[in-house]
Parts: sequence; C-alpha cells; structure tokens
Amino acid sequence: MATPTAPPRTTTIGASAWAPVGAALFVSAWGGNQFTPLLIMYKQEGLSKVVVDTLLFVYVFGIVPALLIGGPASDRWGRRPLMLPAPILAGLGSVALAFGADSVALLGIGRLLSGAALGLAMAVGGSWVVELSRAAGAPASVGARRATMCLTAGFGVGAAVAGALAQWGPWPTVLPYVVTVVLAASCSAWLWRVPETRPRDPDAATTLLDDLKIPSTFTARFLLVVAPVAPWVFGSCAIAYAIIPELLSGHTSVPIAFAAACCLIGLSAGFLIQSVGRRIDRPGTVRGMVVALAVLAVGLLMAIAADHTRNVPIALFAAAVLGCGYGMSLIGGLLEVQRIAGPDDLGGLTAVFYALTYVGFASPALLAALHERHPSWTYTEFFGFGLAMTGVCLVLVLVGGRLTRGVARKTP
Repeated sequence: MATPTAPPRTTTIGASAWAPVGAALFVSAWGGNQFTPLLIMYKQEGLSKVVVDTLLFVYVFGIVPALLIGGPASDRWGRRPLMLPAPILAGLGSVALAFGADSVALLGIGRLLSGAALGLAMAVGGSWVVELSRAAGAPASVGARRATMCLTAGFGVGAAVAGALAQWGPWPTVLPYVVTVVLAASCSAWLWRVPETRPRDPDAATTLLDDLKIPSTFTARFLLVVAPVAPWVFGSCAIAYAIIPELLSGHTSVPIAFAAACCLIGLSAGFLIQSVGRRIDRPGTVRGMVVALAVLAVGLLMAIAADHTRNVPIALFAAAVLGCGYGMSLIGGLLEVQRIAGPDDLGGLTAVFYALTYVGFASPALLAALHERHPSWTYTEFFGFGLAMTGVCLVLVLVGGRLTRGVARKTP
C-alpha cells in the first residue's frame, strides 16, 4: 500500500469542513436512487418487468468498479482528485436518463454514470468525511455516522422528490432528473473548497496494482462477520422499495407516489435507526450484526404479510422494518470496517464492503426473471427463502464472533 503521509500542518480543518463532502454524498445518493420509485412508471410506459428491474441493477456495474478502484486509488493519490468527479458524473447520468425515456440504451448509460458517481462517493467520500471529522477533533464513529446519514438522506429524499414529481408534476420522465442536475452543479462548485486529508506520496514504492490488494479483506473477522451481512444492506432496500411497490401497484390509485413513500419511509427508518445501531454496537462482539439480522428477519415476515394481504398500511410498515434492517446492517458494517482496516486500506476495505452491499440489488431482477419463468412461484416463497438465509448468515456471524473474540476491540 502507499506510504501514508500526514496532512499539511499549515491546513486548519474546521468543524464544518466535512459538510461539502457530505453534500456530495447526499447528491450522489439522490442521483443513484431517484430511478427507483420510477420503476412503476417505466413499466406503465411499456417496458417489461425484467428489463426495468435489470436497469435498477445495471448501475451496480458502475458502482463496483468505482468502489474497488476509487477506494484504493484515493488511499494512494488523495481524496480530492477521486471525489471531485462524483457530483459531475451524477449530473451527467441524470442528463442521460432525462433523454432516455424511449431508449433502453440511454437509460442504461444514465444508470451506469449514476452508479459510478455513487461508487466514488461511497468509497472515497465516506473515508474523506471520516478523516475530516477526525481532523476537526470528532471521534471516527461520528464521521461514519455522518457519512451513512448523508447517504441515507440522499437515497430517501431523492426517491421521494422524484416519485412526487413523476406522479403529479409535468414531464414525468424529465423533470425529476432536471432537479438532480441543478443540485449536482451546485454541489460540485462547493466541493472544490474542501482541504485534502491524504496528500499524494511522490515517493511511494508500490504501484496502484499493489494498492488494489486489500489484505484485511481476507481476515476472518471480515469474511465471517461483515461479509455475510453486507448483501442484506441493499437487499433489504430492494425488497422495501422495488418488490413491495410492485406487489401493491394494483391496490393503490397513485402507484408511483406509493413507491416513493416506500422509499422515503424505509430509508427514513434506516436513517433514524443508525444512531441506535451505533450504541448497540460493541467492539470485539457481534451484537450489532446479530441485531441487524434479527430486524431483517422481522422485515421479511412483514413482507410475507404484505404479499398475502396486499394491504397498503402493512406494506408501508414492512418497508419501515426493512429500512431499520438496512440502517442497522450499514452502520454495523462500517464500524467493523473501521476497526478491521489497516492504516493504509480504510478506503479500500470500505470499497469492498460497499461492493458486497450492492449484490443485494440484484434480487428484484433475479426474482422477476424467476417469476416470469415459473409463474406458479410466489413472492411469499421467495421471502421465505430469504428468511432461511438470514438464519444461515446468523450462524456464520456467531461462529465468526467466537473465532475472532478479542480481535478488533479498538473503538473508532
């Protein structure tokens, strides 16, 4: 890994220096999730369920490379050069989406650009917020909470605004994305004022290829405690605001607004629960992860109830519980990553963690394809399988906790 260097002594980092980076996280998350409540709209426009749900997942192909390369690259070359393009890419992605109502190819390009923006924001921006917070005297746990809350707020507000504009505003396939372009341009200008926290080391003896190797990825603590829970972070979100709105679309007169409400309620619950999750977490234990899996299991039971009853209040409550599972597993995973990461691979390990979280976004497309191929299979059966998998993950986490007892006791 690149040899770390201290921040310049002449730079004074104030308590609010993290705010522009937090805004970039917020806007990138907004751009990444604005498409989700519009899934119903595009299906109403004539695109198939499989195509639309695949477009939801396509942006993962932008996220993952940006995460896996951007994180280690920012550890080597600094946070600024890797983070500055994020809001610009978010704006360009929204432009492509605005022009892509009748073009699957343009929609795909827009989703890829939005994913790249979000990947850079999550891997690089999250580490930058933590370092800026530390430099201003705040504990690293405060930085982690700021980063996750900015992301969660962007996911929720972006989806709510996009859904409302598409349901009740003019130009439903265009106007939601115009808002994002304006926000991205404003945020990009503000971000230029933020000081670097990890200057480039011109004497580094290693190559970027060496930096892409993240040794802490292969620790027992990461593989057994963090990795089994990570896909549930956005797997729970995918159920809450992609699958449940589809199940209830014929039971409400405002299906796009309902999808936006599922997003907002689920992500608001995830936003609020993160402060609780930070208090539940204890270094050296797996308590936070166990609680996260328990909440996810309850959320899946509520999703089964929503599928059986097709009742809107039950569906919204299921979205809220699944959102709590998202928030608990996200903050728990990030706190574990901070404790596991070596001094030179925080960005890299954060990137690996986030890459695993986005595996969960494949679930709507996979389930839509399975349901199309086997119409007799029900979503209740799919959710039941997910419930069984939470049990498997719980066993892995408990085993991992026992094997790594006493490891990573440092409180960030």
